[in-house]
Amino acid sequence: MFECFVSSADAPRAVPVHGVGRDDIDAALARLPSGTAAWARLSGFDGAAGAVLTLPDEAGAAAAVLLGLGRAGEADPLVCGALAPALPAGDYTLSSGFPDSAGAVTAFALGAYRYGRYRTPAPRGVRLVVPDALDRPAVERILTGVYLARDLINTPANDLGPEELAAAAVDLARRHGARIEVIAGEALLDRGFPLVHAVGRASDRAPRLVDLVWGDESHPKVTLVGKGVCFDTGGLNIKPDAGMLLMKKDMGGAAAALGLAEMVMAAGLPVRLRVIVPAVENAISGAAFRPGDVYKSRKGLSVEIGNTDAEGRLVLADALALADEEAPDLIIDFATLTGAARVALGPDLPPLYTDDDGLAADVARHGAALGDPVWRMPLWRPYARWLESKIADVNHISSTPFAGSITAALFLGRFVERAKAWAHLDIFGWTPSARPGRPEGGEPQAIRAVFALLGERYGGGPR
Repeated sequence: MFECFVSSADAPRAVPVHGVGRDDIDAALARLPSGTAAWARLSGFDGAAGAVLTLPDEAGAAAAVLLGLGRAGEADPLVCGALAPALPAGDYTLSSGFPDSAGAVTAFALGAYRYGRYRTPAPRGVRLVVPDALDRPAVERILTGVYLARDLINTPANDLGPEELAAAAVDLARRHGARIEVIAGEALLDRGFPLVHAVGRASDRAPRLVDLVWGDESHPKVTLVGKGVCFDTGGLNIKPDAGMLLMKKDMGGAAAALGLAEMVMAAGLPVRLRVIVPAVENAISGAAFRPGDVYKSRKGLSVEIGNTDAEGRLVLADALALADEEAPDLIIDFATLTGAARVALGPDLPPLYTDDDGLAADVARHGAALGDPVWRMPLWRPYARWLESKIADVNHISSTPFAGSITAALFLGRFVERAKAWAHLDIFGWTPSARPGRPEGGEPQAIRAVFALLGERYGGGPR
């Protein structure tokens, strides 16, 4: 499936790649022929993380590649993702300096990803030999999930509205034999999803609620919820033009949930998986919901609308209430929810909110090991007073400009009571500038970390 991979039998002359740490640069260059070492020094190669240098042979062809690993103790688990964009066409093999071959191969392929729906560039033809002893299917399960999510996020809203996002979930369900239901349009009111309907009703693309179920009912119940706002104009609180440029990614939480579901189902983890995606477009028309409106939520709480540009937490509220009704063992929601999270932690480090100390520690541990980091933030209950409303049970935005990501998480927490554990991830869903293993564009942050957690807790690792 992955054109960037090749078997050793099909690449007998693959160019060796050597990982070189910044602290070992002198020793590494001393092992090279004197002329080659001189070339490396002249080129300025110093082992910096992600630096790639192709070493020529006497005929000028690639003889070897040096990849900088950075300083000891500061290694980026995705550093091998720097290779594919930097190398000339050809076959390569990881020769030395890569003790975690599965991680290195995964990182290479993450860096090799390209979104090609609308362009047909000449193929780069950079391929990596997959070690014969490597569990290639396990690696490809992870990559399939990430690629699926990246493709969804990168697709512009004219080709990915609520209907198309739901269709992607239906396709996923069919491939893995899952049950799926899609509730659309006015039926959302009949079935008890008034907030999803309110947010999506202004668009001529009807809102939807996707509910996918897979696995044995006797297994631990794990539910993923993903924010699926396919485009966010801001509604009547319309965004400025700069604020709309990346709003095709506002369904990044849904993409993350679907990508993670792909990994879980392909691995056959022994869980009863449920995936809930409210899919809407926050548009502007005479039917748009307004600041000051009050709506009853699925949970029964009345919600005052403070700002129509904070629509994601509204659709998540109904989805989380549905997820919570069966008291699952674990609910994890993914959402491109607040600009405040980016102010606090930047685009690369999504905040994680949970009351479960063990869950927070485990996700963070796996994230650090895999180059898929998260940072725990507090569910600081005293800030809940900022969500008080004079006419409803709760206002969905804070009355102050402070702690916007925290207050959003506190709002969502009002709709989760029965689940044994719940975690909220306020992801950015996008890589603003390319780095090793992270091409510019859509990025389903934290799903590799959560998949590792689920394998550890419920499945003993993927199969």
